[in-house]
Amino acid sequence: MRGFWLALAAYVIWGCFPLYFNLLKEIPAIEVLSNRVIWSLVATMTIVLVMGRFQSFWQLFQQRAMMPWLILSSLLIGANWLIYIWAVGQGRVLEASLGYYMTPLVSLFLARVLLKEKLHPLQAIAGGIAAIAVAWELYSLGSLPWIPLTLALSFGFYGLVRKHFPVDSLNGLTVETLWLFPLALLWMGWQFVQVDVDLAFGEDLTTSLLLFASGILTAIPLLLFAAAAKRLDLSIVGFIMYINPTLQFLIAVLILQEDYPPQRLVTFGLVWAALLVFMLGLWLGRNQRAAVVSLER
Repeated sequence: MRGFWLALAAYVIWGCFPLYFNLLKEIPAIEVLSNRVIWSLVATMTIVLVMGRFQSFWQLFQQRAMMPWLILSSLLIGANWLIYIWAVGQGRVLEASLGYYMTPLVSLFLARVLLKEKLHPLQAIAGGIAAIAVAWELYSLGSLPWIPLTLALSFGFYGLVRKHFPVDSLNGLTVETLWLFPLALLWMGWQFVQVDVDLAFGEDLTTSLLLFASGILTAIPLLLFAAAAKRLDLSIVGFIMYINPTLQFLIAVLILQEDYPPQRLVTFGLVWAALLVFMLGLWLGRNQRAAVVSLER
């Protein structure tokens, strides 16, 4: 039961991120991202040292074959963070939540196409329904839902890389932010020397604390999730995951009061239907595999 509460806490924190980043909406997204990277590295490195994990972190850093893939995963997660922060600042949280609803369906597509993984027929149907949702968005609104698609694709490919080259969450995020750190520092330095540009960090205490805390808020749910994953079946963790985009959806509609075209409700309805079919297929497929294993014994 403890694992359930840890996972719940992690996804509730992630789901409330729009409220937090909305406080920083007047700051350019790239500056918020740079601060998030810098202070995330400080937070995760501190945790690594306090928990006595530096040796395992250093051993990971010495695995040369792993480094190009961790550089790729760092660029993917950096792009995901940047698009998300920008979307919140532009009042497009609803579209961002749609992206995280679509993420497992994109992962399903990538697993089938790139890894040739076998799917339960219901999971294939779920992927088809999600494709219909994207086609409906294009037909009804005249444009592709690029924010949901880029968020789902960047995180889907990120998950694909991390699946093939598994690294524990804490060390993985520490290395990823370490690779992004020079880019963040270079951008901050370039902005600092511009005569007509003032950095938000250091402008006032409240803003500086919010930017600093973005790193801590990145690390905390990650640690909660890592602890939960050790105690829970992954199918349960995957189901709880939908608390995140659901909270983002509710925050966008009820608190931030975003305007949205009524056609988008059809998109959400199709995606929700796809997710229900997807979860049913996942559950049935798991039961079938368990039955086969029991018969082989």
